[in-house]
Amino acid sequence: MVAAVGLASVLCLGVARIGAAAILASHAGTAADAAALAGADALALGRSPAAALAAAQAAASDNGARLVSCTCRDGSAEVVVVIGRAHARAHAVVDAVAATQAPSPAP
Repeated sequence: MVAAVGLASVLCLGVARIGAAAILASHAGTAADAAALAGADALALGRSPAAALAAAQAAASDNGARLVSCTCRDGSAEVVVVIGRAHARAHAVVDAVAATQAPSPAP
């Protein structure tokens, strides 16, 4: 009986750790997406790659992550962020045609 309770406790702890790791990975993915979009947005607005890097870094930080790398040039931003042990990568590309078109009038 005691062995069964001990085994159940160990299994519950294992499941909890796996769940926590999955949540952390999800948060890292969200932060990476936000950072890549912020960098691409800055590029779409005609800002410099340095300004795009700063925007990506701010977005990562706002989401509780640390920006590990960022390549912001030629209309795209690729970032890697880390939260705890979780790493995530995201890539965002500026659609130059869509960025320069005026919005369609509402019906």
